[in-house]
Amino acid sequence: MAELPTQRDETLGGYIVHGVPFPLSSDPEALAFLKKLAPIQIEQEYKITYLHSYGQDSPWFAGLSNRRLLANQVPTSGYTYAMPRGHDAYSGEETAWIDITDRPASVHAFTVCYFGSQEFLPETPYVLAMIEFEGVNTLLLSRLMGVDPQQPSLDWIGMRVNPRFLRNSKLKPTDVYFIPA
Repeated sequence: MAELPTQRDETLGGYIVHGVPFPLSSDPEALAFLKKLAPIQIEQEYKITYLHSYGQDSPWFAGLSNRRLLANQVPTSGYTYAMPRGHDAYSGEETAWIDITDRPASVHAFTVCYFGSQEFLPETPYVLAMIEFEGVNTLLLSRLMGVDPQQPSLDWIGMRVNPRFLRNSKLKPTDVYFIPA
């Protein structure tokens, strides 16, 4: 019969423990120190694979990766959403996908961003614009490139723009941006 282990193997790596004080004596007065013990902090690398689904919005992202800009239209009313929307906000009716890539588009409003999330911080300042499409009832928020964010101009309002797509899709809304036509 094989001998059973009586001690656990110890390995390097994993947790790095910082400063764990403990009294040398086990008498009650020394152990009273434990009530004042600061929380033990454990530093460990953490990695997770996150599975995300775009669900009913998936065709919109598939369109971007194929250099097409899709919108949703309510079949009975014709109301059209620039951003993906599976159902009408008013009637609850299911919408249909339509292609608006080649529709005339213009800047409805814009802002210059001097701060951004970690992903966009190196690109500051940059211009975000609300893009208006002919025959579309809502606006699309997107980047506006090809203009100088250091010299914003009200002349940009109403300016015709064309969509451009990242060559290597990241399946994010930022896969599409706009430039002056």
